[in-house]
Amino acid sequence: MSVILVGAGPGDADLLTLRAARHIASAQVVVVDRLVDPSVHDLIPLSAVVHYVGKTPGESHSQASINELLVRLGQSGQRVVRIKGGDPFLFGRGGEELIALHEAGVACDVVPGISSALAGPLAAGIPVTHRGVSRGVLVVTGHVADGEFPSLRDMAHPDISIVVLMGIAHRAQISRELVSGGLSPETPVAVVERAWTSSQRSVRGQLDGLAVMEVVSPAVIVIGPVAAMSLREISAQLAVAI
Repeated sequence: MSVILVGAGPGDADLLTLRAARHIASAQVVVVDRLVDPSVHDLIPLSAVVHYVGKTPGESHSQASINELLVRLGQSGQRVVRIKGGDPFLFGRGGEELIALHEAGVACDVVPGISSALAGPLAAGIPVTHRGVSRGVLVVTGHVADGEFPSLRDMAHPDISIVVLMGIAHRAQISRELVSGGLSPETPVAVVERAWTSSQRSVRGQLDGLAVMEVVSPAVIVIGPVAAMSLREISAQLAVAI
């Protein structure tokens, strides 16, 4: 009895680890989130039974129901692969699923994935740290828990990059909190939608304009001086020169 918990990375299947790709290719049963890129779905065997458990506005699977499904499938004796976007243990509730399986006596192997918190910004040429620009990075969630938005004021450091996951719906509150905490309203901001997919899109601006940016989920918000950087342009110029 076992389940393989696989991190699918931020987008294209090329960003999967070799171990993740091998497990997906040999799966008999797959439980997959809605944010996993179609290119990853293409690696699932046609013979596999696929359960879609994505969380979408108005139509969601509760975490409890997902846990129950994984336990039931894990006890079936089949090769079960649970695919989660990004890294399962960075705001992915991978820990909750692992605990549920353990309590039910089902073994769980974990395959880490590349997190969109780091790879998402880089898709737009933004390094989350850079010498002389940012000496650290904070990764936070913009998700509202129990109906109350978490305070971000203590995280407002001008030389620390802030990466917000699941924050598009509450970007106005995020902006207000950080300005109240001391960040300049002119602090650079970048929003990277659907990083590392064919529909990737980046929007840049300032913190005081974050609330009115025309952006949609899923997206990563980058706040800090690094958000004004674009290493992709530099690498493109180097490639042409070579």
